[in-house]
Amino acid sequence: MKRALVFLAITFGITYAYDFLVVYPIAQGTAPYASEFLSPDLAYMVAVALTMFFPALGVLITRLVTREGFKNSVIKPKRFKKSAIWFVVAWFAPAALAVIGAGAYYLVFPHDFDPSMSAMIASQQQAAAAAGAGNIPADQLRTMLLVQLPVAVFLAPALNIVTTFGEEWGWRGYLVPKVSERLRIVPTLLVTGVIWGLWHAPITAIGHNYGTDYPGWPFVGIAAMCVFCIVIGIFLTYVTVRTGSCLAAAIGHGAINGFLSAVLLVSATGGNPFVGPLATGVIGGSAFIAVAALMLWDLHRREKAGTLDMPKAGLPDNTTKADRARSTSAS
Repeated sequence: MKRALVFLAITFGITYAYDFLVVYPIAQGTAPYASEFLSPDLAYMVAVALTMFFPALGVLITRLVTREGFKNSVIKPKRFKKSAIWFVVAWFAPAALAVIGAGAYYLVFPHDFDPSMSAMIASQQQAAAAAGAGNIPADQLRTMLLVQLPVAVFLAPALNIVTTFGEEWGWRGYLVPKVSERLRIVPTLLVTGVIWGLWHAPITAIGHNYGTDYPGWPFVGIAAMCVFCIVIGIFLTYVTVRTGSCLAAAIGHGAINGFLSAVLLVSATGGNPFVGPLATGVIGGSAFIAVAALMLWDLHRREKAGTLDMPKAGLPDNTTKADRARSTSAS
């Protein structure tokens, strides 16, 4: 657990400092250096995306300063022929679960279902006009939006894997295995999910995912983000356990980031982030919640049966790379 605490101190320290010193000024429009190169919205997106590399940086620094080395990096898949199906699940399941959850939301709130995408098209036309692109015909915009769907399903996991690996090598490839050495699987996933949610707290507070116009801001949004991270963290941990590789989690994370907002294409109002159709909401995320519950039950069942093959990350706290080398040479 000692190395896990070192990892958390480094990762949270770097992330929070960067959020307050870089992301906040960009979000508040007080960072003139950003607008010289990018539009304010794009500058903010790029700045937030860069934070995704910090957990991996935390792992790198922790392994170096604690002289742990890079043994058991939880990257190489185990028995790929048997575990390959879980890479497929990681790739395609998030889109399917997002659609199912959105479907449940639109059944409950049918007035928000806009199959013609008129609201989304109108907002895109306004954005294009504001950017000086003129009036783009509705049919052309509709086609452009629909073309993005197969891209989001089939390509987004691969396109996003560079940034999502930055997070997943830290969370599923290091923290979860470390914590699971001290705690049973259920508390491990609850604790690490809350930690992951709190890691997002600075950007959640300024409106990322949940906005700022809600009762109890920003604490309700931060709490909701923790719950969302518990649910998604269970899914990403499950595919990591079944493959032995955090690459599966990186693929799943990339699929989530790439597709989740697609369900807004047919929303007349944009929905409510706490309700749906986005998976951040309790109804929009209902399919993720159901699958996460099943996965958590299966992990608990395997743990009780003694068949839970949890990946090992690095070395035990009181062992260094040099210790391991001396032990190997002595034997």
